[in-house]
Amino acid sequence: MNIVWTVLGIIGVYIYGVFLMGLGRKISARVQLRYGPPVYQNYIDILKLWTKKTNISHGIMFDLGPVFLLTGSIGTLLLIPIAATEQLMYFGFSGDIIVIMYLMVFGSLGFALAASQGANPFGIMGISRALTLLAAYELPFILGIVILMMDANSASLSNIISHQAGGYMNWYIFKQPLAAIPAFIALLGMMGKQPFDIPIAPQEIATGPMAEFGGKYLGMMMSSHAIFMTAKYILFVNLFLGGAGNPINMIFKVFLIWLFPLFVGLVYPRFKTSQAVRFFWGVPSLIGLIGLIIHWLR
Repeated sequence: MNIVWTVLGIIGVYIYGVFLMGLGRKISARVQLRYGPPVYQNYIDILKLWTKKTNISHGIMFDLGPVFLLTGSIGTLLLIPIAATEQLMYFGFSGDIIVIMYLMVFGSLGFALAASQGANPFGIMGISRALTLLAAYELPFILGIVILMMDANSASLSNIISHQAGGYMNWYIFKQPLAAIPAFIALLGMMGKQPFDIPIAPQEIATGPMAEFGGKYLGMMMSSHAIFMTAKYILFVNLFLGGAGNPINMIFKVFLIWLFPLFVGLVYPRFKTSQAVRFFWGVPSLIGLIGLIIHWLR
C-alpha cells in the first residue's frame, strides 16, 4: 500500500503541476490583453511529445540528462511531506533537509551536462547562465534554511514543521521573517520567471538549454518541471507556512505561493546575468545574514 500511495501521490503532484503551468500561461495572456491557450493545453502538448519518435542523440549524457532531471524532481518530492495526515509517501529522516538541498541541485547539474554535450551555442550559453543564477540564489536560500534549522535545533523537515504547530502566528513566515524574506526572494530565481528567466530567454537565446531537445526528451523535461516546480512550492509551504493537515489545504497554500513569482514576473523585465547575481548577493543575502547573526546572539 505504501508503494500504491506513493505512485498516486507523484501522479497527483504531476497533474497539479501541469495544471499550474497551463493556468500560468492563461493568466499571463489575460494580463497582456491576449486570450491565450486553454488551461489544458499543456496536457495535450506533453501527450503529443511523448508519442513522437526521437531519432537524434548527441551521446549517452545527452540521453541521461532528462532522466537526471526527473530523478532529482521525484527524489526531492519523496522527502517532502504533502500533508501531515498523509505520511505514506513521505520518506524523510533526520537531516533530510540537507539531502533535499542536494537533490534540488542534482537534477540541474545533470541536465547541464546533457545540454553541453548537445554542443548548441545557445544551449551552452543558457547552461552558463543557469549555473551562474543557481550560485546566486542558493546563498540567500541557504541562509534562510540555516536560520530555521537553528531555531528548530534540527535538520529534519518534520521537526521544522512541528515547531510551527499551534496556529498561524507560529509559522516561520511570521516567526522568522528575516529567514522568510531571503528564501522567498530566492524562490523567484528557482522558478525561472521574469526577471530571472535568464537561462531560457526565448527572445535572446532560443530557450537556451532546451534548444536541442525535442520529442520524448522535451516531454520528459516538461514532466520533470511540473513535478519539480510543485515540489519546491510544497517545500516552502512546509518550511514557512506550517505545512498542511490535508491535501486540500496543501493545494490551497501551494496556489497562494505560486501566485507570487507569477505576478512578479508579469511586471518586471528580464535582468542581465550580472544584475541577477548582484541582486541575490545584495539585499536578500544581507537580510539573511543579519537574521542569522541576530538568532545566533540570542
